[in-house]
Amino acid sequence: MYAGSTSGGIGLELSMIEQIISEHSKDRVVPGGIVWMDIDLKTARDFGGANVVGHMEEQYPNEPVADPERTFFTFDTVVPAKTIPYAENQHIIRRFARKWGLKVYDVDAGIGSHIVIEEGLATPGATMAGTDSHLNILGAVGAFGQGMGDMDIAFIFRTGKTWFEVPRTMRVAVEGRMPRNCSAKDLTLAVVGTLGSKGGLGMSMEMTGDQVESLSLSGRITLASMATEMGAVCALIEPNGEILEHFRSVNGEQPQNVPVHVPDYLFEREVSLDVSDLEALVSMPGKPDKVRPVSSLGTIEVDSVFIGSCTNGSYEDISEVARIVEGTRIHPRVMAKVVPATRSVWKRLLYEGKVKTLFDSGFIISNSGCGGCASGQIGMTGPGEVQVSTSNRNFMGKQGKGDTYLASPRTAAASALLGRIASIDDLGVGQ
Repeated sequence: MYAGSTSGGIGLELSMIEQIISEHSKDRVVPGGIVWMDIDLKTARDFGGANVVGHMEEQYPNEPVADPERTFFTFDTVVPAKTIPYAENQHIIRRFARKWGLKVYDVDAGIGSHIVIEEGLATPGATMAGTDSHLNILGAVGAFGQGMGDMDIAFIFRTGKTWFEVPRTMRVAVEGRMPRNCSAKDLTLAVVGTLGSKGGLGMSMEMTGDQVESLSLSGRITLASMATEMGAVCALIEPNGEILEHFRSVNGEQPQNVPVHVPDYLFEREVSLDVSDLEALVSMPGKPDKVRPVSSLGTIEVDSVFIGSCTNGSYEDISEVARIVEGTRIHPRVMAKVVPATRSVWKRLLYEGKVKTLFDSGFIISNSGCGGCASGQIGMTGPGEVQVSTSNRNFMGKQGKGDTYLASPRTAAASALLGRIASIDDLGVGQ
């Protein structure tokens, strides 16, 4: 399937995370050191955002935020509000935002971490802090995002800065090229399975290798999104020409202070894995790092499929699902759901006819947002229910009381069609 090896060392030159922090701090940046660093983008989501507002009003009454033009809220966890408490919290945030002139990406906008990439806000080398535990997804574009607690974010809202312990850096070297029937999610699960839930604990991971370099923006987002599931502070990927062009086209100028991977940096730890013989993979229920090939599972009947989340809710992900299921119907036992990451993704899928393709195949297509990662949203399971999900977490209870297997959009699509956990190889379709 894939092979891994490890070694150790201590770094002397600046790693990618150290380069980013150095550009945002006047302190000496060394691994394990404490620095005060400036935060470019300050945000809170509907989950936790009302608490941030409460801390602001209690600790800093009638005091403005430090940088209103780059401080905002994103509603993406329970959108539109499906409970009275969420509706109340969201409107608490709206009122606070109106008072201080802050932007709200409201319930129709989508996942905040995707929006800041789409709109060119989180440029390579930028720093961002918010109440999203997967904000480190910004490592996909060589930016540093960090989820923090409500009180920490309130302090950052007021001051524009925070203290931070400079993480040590490890390298994950992906060797070889994965087969065409595999995807970025299979690569990501291979990394998670190799490192385990604590393999990157407290460290910044630099992802390298030709296969990583060739990943699209969507694929890089998938890979960076599961750093949290390995205990890592972040997973950083050096921006290539495609990434830089995205920001140039959106912002009208090339990004500045772009961090680069330094090959001869002496990393705290190095891990390598060969993906030349990679197969379609899944994470077994309850443990994202308990990774198994689909081919080893035997027959496991599926009740539901969820396609979406910050890990696999991009246009590329959902468009591929539409391609696979076009002209077919999902298994009559399966309830399959799609949640695009952002409104712009939804719009493109709609205008290109892919929403119709999914609908005609039997999928439910919901409004943009996080979907199955948030309780009360599309993607929850009941006791005994078996679900294939493209999200990043499948801890017991996270998506309900059923059994959730994490998988790629390709595997999710094949499973929806066949009514059992399956790869696209089982469909016998072109890849």
